[in-house]
Amino acid sequence: MSSQRSIVIAGGAFAGLGLALALRQGLGAAVPVVVADPAFTMRPSRDPRASAIAAAGRHLFETVGVWGAVADTAQPILDMVVTDSRLEDATRPTFLTFTGEVEPGEPFAHMVENRLLIEALATRAEAEGIELRAVAVTDYAPHAEGTRVTLKDGSVIEASLLVAADGAKSKLRERAGIGTHGWDYDQSGIVVTVGHERDHHGRAEEHFLPAGPFAILPLKGNRSSLVWTESRREAARIVALPADDFHAELEQRFGLHLGEVKALDAPRAFPLGYFVARSFIAERLALIGDAAHVIHPIAGQGLNMGLKDAAALAEVIVDAARLGIDPGQADVLERYQRWRRFDTVAMGIATNSLNMLFSNRSSVLRAVRDIGLGLVDRVPPLKSAFIRQAAGLTGEVPRLLKGEAL
Repeated sequence: MSSQRSIVIAGGAFAGLGLALALRQGLGAAVPVVVADPAFTMRPSRDPRASAIAAAGRHLFETVGVWGAVADTAQPILDMVVTDSRLEDATRPTFLTFTGEVEPGEPFAHMVENRLLIEALATRAEAEGIELRAVAVTDYAPHAEGTRVTLKDGSVIEASLLVAADGAKSKLRERAGIGTHGWDYDQSGIVVTVGHERDHHGRAEEHFLPAGPFAILPLKGNRSSLVWTESRREAARIVALPADDFHAELEQRFGLHLGEVKALDAPRAFPLGYFVARSFIAERLALIGDAAHVIHPIAGQGLNMGLKDAAALAEVIVDAARLGIDPGQADVLERYQRWRRFDTVAMGIATNSLNMLFSNRSSVLRAVRDIGLGLVDRVPPLKSAFIRQAAGLTGEVPRLLKGEAL
């Protein structure tokens, strides 16, 4: 491959920047790596959200030299409880508990504030000589030897491969004519950070309520990140409430087990849906992250699936390049698609089924699921399997997600 042939990544969030760093590690400086994203104009990031980084994703960030920059601010999830109740119930019986370790001394996930991790990734990328361009990719023209990538500022980059990491509404996926299949849920996820009087001790909580899951995810200090599912109409009503009324809705769901609770930022509602791209690849193009798939947040796996995409694509590219094969060739990209598409569809079906099972008011289904949760709680091997799945360490795991350098 020509030393002048770049790999261009459209999208500078977790998956895009993680892929860029993995490629730089595996390919060295001879192959230029460019990450293009208009969001780079607003550094450092102001994203108020937090994300659960599974153990496999943490391995990736450790291996590419980023985790050390956020480790002190990352909150390990030390255990988790699952309840199933109605909003008006006086108590919320616990049906399932997990210790938060996938291996002794290794939490299955950490909560990390998005703005801190994105800035750590961008800073490391710059230090590694990766070019960050604060503009969007507007077009590309594949040909036999590569692809001509056009940026919004008019500049053109000759690349061997273009990677679309540009989100759920990917313009590059649309430009490639790749359709999607899936559906919208009549649900929105309300995201807000809250403060509380008492220490959470690293405990995550998932309360299954008729409208959907209400997840309490621990952050450093007496703070938690909430992912709160409601019908779209109800979510719109709740986020528009005055502060005192919003507090009443929050307290009714959160409870008082951690003392007085208050919102630390403005709540925002995001529509929820499920879709998978009909193909993860096109000529000289690969899709990763939300450009390839969006799933329900009920299992907290969406971001970590994107990191698995990045790790798998990086491994495929690096293996090809070491054999002298152009990494933008169709057979190389086919290997990536075979690796990731089945796993993605399976996870989407699983999360959709969980949402249907738990987000309803059926007394019969409630009895069935509570019996199921109770049985799982009493079978340690099943619980261990669930933890390893949540940690991203099942199936064909890319080397980076096992902590192995490319």
